[in-house]
Amino acid sequence: MFLLDETEQKVNGLTLHTIHTDKFKTNTIVLRMKAPLDEENVTQRALLPYVLQSATPSYPQTTLLRSYLDELYGAVLYVDLAKKGEHHIITFFMEVANEIFLKDQTPLLDKALTLLQEIVLSPVTENGAFKSEIIEKEKRSLKQRIQAVYDDKMRYSNLRLIEEMCKDEPYHLHVNGRIEDLEVISAESLYAYYQKAIAEDEIDLYIIGHIDSAKVAETVSSTFNFSDRNVRLQPEAKTKHVAEVNEVIEKQDVKQGKLNIGFRTNTTYSDSDYDALQVFNGIFGGFSHSKLFINVREKESLAYYAASRVESHKGLLMVMSGIDAANYERAVTIIKEQMKAMIDGDFTDEVLAQTKAVIRNQLLETIDTSRGIAEVLYHNVVSSKSRKLEEWIAGIEAVTKEEVVNVAKKIELDTIYFLTGLEGGK
Repeated sequence: MFLLDETEQKVNGLTLHTIHTDKFKTNTIVLRMKAPLDEENVTQRALLPYVLQSATPSYPQTTLLRSYLDELYGAVLYVDLAKKGEHHIITFFMEVANEIFLKDQTPLLDKALTLLQEIVLSPVTENGAFKSEIIEKEKRSLKQRIQAVYDDKMRYSNLRLIEEMCKDEPYHLHVNGRIEDLEVISAESLYAYYQKAIAEDEIDLYIIGHIDSAKVAETVSSTFNFSDRNVRLQPEAKTKHVAEVNEVIEKQDVKQGKLNIGFRTNTTYSDSDYDALQVFNGIFGGFSHSKLFINVREKESLAYYAASRVESHKGLLMVMSGIDAANYERAVTIIKEQMKAMIDGDFTDEVLAQTKAVIRNQLLETIDTSRGIAEVLYHNVVSSKSRKLEEWIAGIEAVTKEEVVNVAKKIELDTIYFLTGLEGGK
């Protein structure tokens, strides 16, 4: 018996993934639309899901749509945007009570799928375009979401690191797009982009819960009809070697400096040494027993926080830390020393085993939620690699110290970004 019982099939232009599980009293629907990140469309694409979920022909106002969700035993609906590698992902997420656990046998999953179909494939229009009042309302909301990043200096400094590090690559674009693009988006231009996305995006539909996969496939087949396509967007395999390290100092009225450092890992989810990279990151800066946490934060008391994370499909490693401006040089030096220690194999077998155990527990915790299940399985779509969770866990368990050292040797320092106060020097 697999940890995740996934069935995959093509249905009317989308890929349907059904995951049968007895863990939940609800059924979860996750529809993902994937397209290449590009400058021309990034802001329209960020706006689109919010426009679509605000109203439908059956429920032409947001309040009516939300009332209907309440009628479906408090069904949940929201949208989300993400970047995975050089792809821009739109997600529609619905969670609805499973009627087999209710006295009332209303076919809630069928009703939820019908509603989602209407949201995605039958939007509210006037004169062959979206309704301009909906567009204007959602443009104001998107502008606020973009501006919110600038107010959160931790998120802002990470955004700026990526902008500087990937300035000639699509990945520098933010998932929410750019404020300067909002002005020129019209009801007509967004509707034209919507038609392009519906025709060209790679579409995956996950249905997770105590379900009959064959019956669900029939319902999806009669509910959704995307134009026939054979879209499987291949992951970008480009690697970029660093000629010289880029150092960027930015001054703002901030009390605490933000030191963010970006590395190129030259390893992605689809590579055979990805498991070793995960273990590397756990030892380097991913967990509370990591080198960054212990040496930068605890021993030297240089940072309010210090951690690292991996971007699995782009091949980036980002270090994030909050420091006093006066500690800049020392903090950079010690972070570099931790990387050298990894390359030198300066970590114990106990730490290696502890890190593997934490990663394993994290993966198992992730699949304790239906959203987490969809996240774990979607890695396979983005990377064009078919890998079961059991293989992933076994792969982590099998990583050797030598493999961690070898993956560390591939990592290249690319950009050092420091956000400091107006008085702070470097």
